[in-house]
Amino acid sequence: MPISAQHSLLVLHQRKHGPCVLPFQNMFVALATIVGSVLFAIFGGVGIACLPLGLIFSFIRRPKAVITRSQYIKEATELGKKARELKKAAEALHQEERTGSKGRKFRKNVKGVEKELFQLEEDVKLLEEMYPQGEKAETTWALTVLGYLAKYVLGILGLIVSVAWVTHIIIYLLIDPPLSPFLNEVFIKLDDVWGLLGTAAFAFFCFYLLLAVIAGAMMLGLRLVFITIHPMKWGGTLMNSFLFNVGLILLCSISVIQFCSTAFAYYAQATAAQEIFGHTLESLRGIKYLYKYNVFQIAFVVLAGLTFVYYAAFGWRRKKPSGRFQLST
Repeated sequence: MPISAQHSLLVLHQRKHGPCVLPFQNMFVALATIVGSVLFAIFGGVGIACLPLGLIFSFIRRPKAVITRSQYIKEATELGKKARELKKAAEALHQEERTGSKGRKFRKNVKGVEKELFQLEEDVKLLEEMYPQGEKAETTWALTVLGYLAKYVLGILGLIVSVAWVTHIIIYLLIDPPLSPFLNEVFIKLDDVWGLLGTAAFAFFCFYLLLAVIAGAMMLGLRLVFITIHPMKWGGTLMNSFLFNVGLILLCSISVIQFCSTAFAYYAQATAAQEIFGHTLESLRGIKYLYKYNVFQIAFVVLAGLTFVYYAAFGWRRKKPSGRFQLST
């Protein structure tokens, strides 16, 4: 039976008997979408702002010139001192763990040591960039400069896409009636230019939203107050952390599809995704009001705005070690 006919029967059934009982597979997709929507609103809202701004501020905080050998030795000595302090703190926490003491103070100290270790690794990486060594030191420095320039360009382009996304959500989803189809019209006009151009732009915006979720998960890895998400780092992620985040992203990807099918409903009308993620969710008792009143979209925009303000106020500064962990005597 065609999807349009199934939807017509579903509407007639709802008018007579109210919301219907969904098949198991549709119910599973709907429940997974709801759980994923909560994570998507958090990680996606944070990531849509921190993804481009993180690249731009990384360029702003870049090393401006190669340091001298004496400066390198001085900085390396300071980092070695911090490393020894962290090793001492980690050994003390390990001894404390053996005694069975795992209270609130212990967990706070463990998290503090993890943050300090993460910052120490960033400082070591920055020091290596400021003082390249080896026979190809000049080439390494040139590649470092080009890498930061690439981050700046990608950050500017990403900022344009992020602003377009947030603007589209506000004027098309949150305002009733919508002020404009906005990106939907852009995709349609691109299709008029070339058949696959609009589809490619549609896929790009969907993929960018998934990248924003990944960026949000990486940013919040060590920054949540009540729980700790496994942190991810390029070239330094443990396998269990990697698998955890892959599962997290796969769960959010269902919500990304649902979100895009709603945001681009005018362009992607009468598609299977819109029928599954639209009418199926709308038929669930109680839960349907979360989508009817755009709860997740509002949370997404609010978190994006708060992250933008946070980055504008503090993102350009280099992070300093906090030294919050306090060892038990």
